[in-house]
Amino acid sequence: MSSSRLPSEVRRAVRDVSPILLGIVPFGLVSGVAAVEAGLSPLQAVGLSVVVFAGASQLAMVDLLGRNAELVVVFLTAVVINLRMLMYSASIAPYFRDFRTRWKTVSSYLLVDQAYALAIARYNEPGDGDGPTKRERRIYYLTVAFSLWSVWQVCAIVGIALGAGVPQSWGLEFAVPLVFLALLVPAVSNRPSLAAAVVGGGVAVAGEVVPVAGGTGLPFNLGLVAGAVAGVLAGVVVSALGDTAVTTEASH
Repeated sequence: MSSSRLPSEVRRAVRDVSPILLGIVPFGLVSGVAAVEAGLSPLQAVGLSVVVFAGASQLAMVDLLGRNAELVVVFLTAVVINLRMLMYSASIAPYFRDFRTRWKTVSSYLLVDQAYALAIARYNEPGDGDGPTKRERRIYYLTVAFSLWSVWQVCAIVGIALGAGVPQSWGLEFAVPLVFLALLVPAVSNRPSLAAAVVGGGVAVAGEVVPVAGGTGLPFNLGLVAGAVAGVLAGVVVSALGDTAVTTEASH
């Protein structure tokens, strides 16, 4: 089928998401390699990637599983990291209100940062009359989201296959921390995000190395959870203080 026969929203979605797909390839590969390195079987690693489908929390879960953390801690960490999805859902829900239940279910499963960002930008594009129709909104979002899902899963499976063939002596434990650094640096673009990164990272590291109750680090590998919560709170506080300062200046 020629591209000209594809719906315009499909062509637009593919054009918009293509640069992002290139960026998630290395992260998908590393997630697969890291899952095998953490001790998961190839089948378990594929299942984790398909069921969770969330880059940052998926890598955090793999890291904790590799350190034999309690499953409740692994689950709690994923929930804390993915709390932002609640805000995404609340923001994008009005555009999906008229969707049938099955489409809402599929859309919620495929919701990730990039899909949300592109969809919201498309739906609120200036100079587009009343905006895209219900059908156009659904086509655009699902094309973007399914493209992201497909590339992530393929790359994860390739990473799993590569990881299964890498000798243990190679020691690929460094892969996950490097990926988190690669995700962190571009995200630090303002004071709240800087505060979240510094406080969250500091608390997470302290939670792993500071002597607690006769041992080293927080029990049950809770350092990452504590860091995530502290980082979120720090970002919220700094953002609120900034808003207060702006309001005060405006009142003068």
